[in-house]
Amino acid sequence: MLSSEEIVYFREEGYLVFERLINGPALAHYLSVFDELVERSRHMSESAHSFSLELDGDENPIPGMLHKVQGVCVVEPRILSLAKEAAILDRVEALLGPDIDVFGTKFFPKLAGGGTSTHWHQDNFYFGTDSPDVLSCGIYLQDADAENGCLQVVPGSHRSGQIAEHQRDTSTHGSWTRIDEQRAVSLPVPAGTVVLFSANLLHGTADNASERTRYSTAWHYVPGALDLANFPRGDYEDRHTVRGQ
Repeated sequence: MLSSEEIVYFREEGYLVFERLINGPALAHYLSVFDELVERSRHMSESAHSFSLELDGDENPIPGMLHKVQGVCVVEPRILSLAKEAAILDRVEALLGPDIDVFGTKFFPKLAGGGTSTHWHQDNFYFGTDSPDVLSCGIYLQDADAENGCLQVVPGSHRSGQIAEHQRDTSTHGSWTRIDEQRAVSLPVPAGTVVLFSANLLHGTADNASERTRYSTAWHYVPGALDLANFPRGDYEDRHTVRGQ
């Protein structure tokens, strides 16, 4: 499902963009499921279980403003069908082989008026590895642009195989690094777009300054045989076999 040119581009630049890969009734279905998750959070005043809320300037949770659902395919098993979409897995298989697991499934609603997802980082920093066989996947269920915080990447930054130093930021929900902003590229995309990228690639987003939501998922495909100490196959609840053995 990938051309030789796409494979070379991925190896050199570290990412591939597939516009409107999820569309029509399938896109509408997944949007409705994510709407249900956002609605479940409306009456929350504290982060709880897999649901985390956005933080205010004093680092307190903002009632009813959902930041993230961690382990979304465990919380809502219907979303696992999205991770199993053949149009996605056919492309993943061209990069990782026929036996594929997904782990670390997340939903970022990026709500209007200040919703966040991530700042500059490498996914493999969080996984305790520098393996080139961890393939990250962002799915943008709604139009993403500069105003509502589309994905930004540093092309080619995966090739060193090095994990940058990240610093914990208590005003947000993560640990972030610094980059040369002049090297960054923004990726505005229409709804239904899938972005595959190396988990060693530097990437991040700005906050949502618009009055539109920007639903997206983030998760990570790996060969089924890849041993990740913190995410063992068969034992880690949010690791799922999605193709092959």
